[in-house]
Amino acid sequence: MIYLDNAATTLVKPPQVIDAVVKAMGTMGNCSRGTHEEALSAARVVYSARERIAKLFNCPRADHVVFTANSTEALNIAISGIIGEGDEAVSTDLEHNSVLRPLYRLEAERNVKLSFAAADRQGNIDYAQLASLITPKTRAVVCTHASNLTGNMLDIARIAKLAHQNGAIMIVDASQSAGCIPIDMQAMGIDVLCFTGHKGLMGPQGTGGLCIMNGIEIRPFKVGGSGVQSYSRTQPEEYPTRLEAGTLNGHGIAGLNAAVRFILDTGVEAIHAHEQKLMRRFYEGVKDIPAVTVYGDFSRDRAAIVALNIADYDSGEISDALSEEYGIATRPGAHCAPRMHIALGTREQGAVRFSFAYYNTEADVDAAIRAVKELAQ
Repeated sequence: MIYLDNAATTLVKPPQVIDAVVKAMGTMGNCSRGTHEEALSAARVVYSARERIAKLFNCPRADHVVFTANSTEALNIAISGIIGEGDEAVSTDLEHNSVLRPLYRLEAERNVKLSFAAADRQGNIDYAQLASLITPKTRAVVCTHASNLTGNMLDIARIAKLAHQNGAIMIVDASQSAGCIPIDMQAMGIDVLCFTGHKGLMGPQGTGGLCIMNGIEIRPFKVGGSGVQSYSRTQPEEYPTRLEAGTLNGHGIAGLNAAVRFILDTGVEAIHAHEQKLMRRFYEGVKDIPAVTVYGDFSRDRAAIVALNIADYDSGEISDALSEEYGIATRPGAHCAPRMHIALGTREQGAVRFSFAYYNTEADVDAAIRAVKELAQ
């Protein structure tokens, strides 16, 4: 199988990630739930992971790295914990449902006013229009760093500047960029960065989190056991405990810790360059094939994603043929990005998404190009 569905989850992980999970399964107790060696071992691994993630994203404090099960949970925590009754929020058409549905729920339940910057047929937004939507009444701007459908990247620093000029908080969904595209929270003006561990970070499923800048207050999304302040009726106020009720996925975090160490040692820039080379090789190989339509803007830096359709065939039919006849794994359909598909005009057809990662090769790319050419004929 040639695996080109890395935007959903990376399949091939660094071997040290697997080793770390296996070791943790036999040695780790419950983090922050005791002073015996097994509990302390878990606490050391978890804190080491916080430190490495803070370094990777230039988050100023390791204790402001909060672990969750995935970026969807992280985004729910950030969006629900910052935006309140009657507030206003701004987002874009590029968003995944992990941003959209929490916002829509607040619109229905908390009378939150929502505004969305429109995307054009290339999947780009008009920054002037976005600027017009952000006002002194805006509580938060919530947007993706890179579209999970087109791979187009937003200028986060530019958007954050607009948000901060109006006193708004900048919340970023880094699901498609964390680990494979350089992110500097302080330089880019990101107040809350939401990430998942199983995509570009090359860690286990069931891991993710938030990185939170100083001065940002987020209400707890859930409350419960914390290992500290057990007689208090309310969740502890201090990060990360404030947002980490219940037992953490220590075994998964051990794997994520090893993955982030691998990324720091390898260099995000090197990973990004390799993935860009593969993505652009594929794009150049398919963009001029008759009957093939490629979506997105390839004139600038972007995530390693290429979405396309062949004539008017349903995207699921093409993806099935790629899998069954060529052994190539891709993702068809709507990709949990409804506003983006409407903007692209692909609501009914969907699209076939090819997404590349660090362990893919040029041979993988060339095989995928040949398959698309044959199917298009």
